[in-house]
Amino acid sequence: MRSPALPLQDGDLLAAIDLGSNSFHMVVSRYVLGQLRTVDRIREMVRLAEGLDGKGGLRADVRQRALECLARFGQRLRDIPPQRVRAVATNTVRKLAAPQGFLVPAETALGHAIEIISGREEARLIYLGVAHAQLPRPGQLRLVIDIGGGSTECIIGSGLDAIERESLQLGCVATTARFFGDGKLSRKRWDEALIEVAAQFQQFAGVYRHLGWQETIGASGTIKAVGEICASMKLTKGAVTAQALPHVRDRLLAARRIDQIDLPGLSGERRPIIAGGLLVLEAAFATLELERMGVSKAALREGVLHDMLGRGGADDPRDASVLALMQRYGIDATQAERVAGTALQLFDRVSRDWSLDAEDRLMLARAARLHELGLAIAHSQYQVHGAYVLQHSDIAGFSVPEQRVLAALVRNHRRKVAKSALDVVPDRLLPATRRLTALLRLAVLLHRSHDPAPLPDLRLFADGGTLTLSLPAQWIEVRPLLQSDLVEEPAAFEPLGIALRFEFRQ
Repeated sequence: MRSPALPLQDGDLLAAIDLGSNSFHMVVSRYVLGQLRTVDRIREMVRLAEGLDGKGGLRADVRQRALECLARFGQRLRDIPPQRVRAVATNTVRKLAAPQGFLVPAETALGHAIEIISGREEARLIYLGVAHAQLPRPGQLRLVIDIGGGSTECIIGSGLDAIERESLQLGCVATTARFFGDGKLSRKRWDEALIEVAAQFQQFAGVYRHLGWQETIGASGTIKAVGEICASMKLTKGAVTAQALPHVRDRLLAARRIDQIDLPGLSGERRPIIAGGLLVLEAAFATLELERMGVSKAALREGVLHDMLGRGGADDPRDASVLALMQRYGIDATQAERVAGTALQLFDRVSRDWSLDAEDRLMLARAARLHELGLAIAHSQYQVHGAYVLQHSDIAGFSVPEQRVLAALVRNHRRKVAKSALDVVPDRLLPATRRLTALLRLAVLLHRSHDPAPLPDLRLFADGGTLTLSLPAQWIEVRPLLQSDLVEEPAAFEPLGIALRFEFRQ
């Protein structure tokens, strides 16, 4: 269920699944000569956002619709190895009060793990997908806008890198329900809604306009649909322009009711939600002073595929994020590398017996490099400060569950183990998280003195829930502080469900 480090072999299949608020998408590609070639696409309009209630619950019939769709996706994925599949959930699942109540049966139906990603991580992946499909010119800045079912992402990027990322709680499903929930359309209602929606864009419009861009591209269903309407009305050849939008809007409002909308090129399945999507698009054009927007065939799922190629390799965006955090918070890089080296040495001793994989190893190394992040805030309870930053920041490359695991490791690397930090980790990741916590605690403890001298031969053995560390007696005898720490540590391990023992060899 986890994605180990690549590289891929020629001919390998990869699949990305996007659990959007409006549609669920799956794309299957083959890796050939360093390129991804699409071999299959499946899209189903699930309208997950339609089932949200005001308390973070999901209506039973919408939930069932989603599970049936995922079961069909799972059938197509049956012959693809789990490590070559990545599924991400977006705005609607982020809004659920108890997401595990949906994710557990959803993962069972799909047959693969599903990761919740933050709005800004969604934005990064959208930009990555669009950039790979239509590579910008060198030195050119590009604005990418994606209007989904529950959120809208706006990104300015250069090359393959997103520079500015914003995610707004505006989408075609949610906005239609909010402003036109009774099915009625009028110019007065539209203008009032436009002011409210435009205010959301105003939060960052000044920063974006100051940075500037040379090209604007739209992605996903709403913008594709509006582009097709513009072409069918002979207003453009498929792009969306500031001159064309008022004509589309006026024709939509002439219907007076959503079920009576008659726009050329608009599919029947998109008619019920086009009003909200067009409203968000008009607000974006007005606030960001756009003139023309091209339309991309790529979106989030293509970005997920390309992100999979970098994960575990030299271009893993998570490693770049860890380095950026180390620099931003002034982490002692020498000490961090000492702890990381020892943690990985311990990991390699027990990984087979504890069923830990390559992705676990990467997570342990990242937690070791970031374990002192909280010192930039305060020495007292610095593990708490560091964990808070890691759990609540937008960290490029990391999914929400990955950030929770990282935060749990940093929170519990010293002092008492906080059950609250483990409670937010998905059940499927808990066993590995507990074991990685144990290894990180030992590595930090062995380097508490910040002594640059190398450690002696460390021998670590895992037998089920028992962990035995063997150290040279002569080495430990001259380190009274470490002796004291070792006496107290077995009690700290108990909440992890691990019995810690020591052997002192002659």
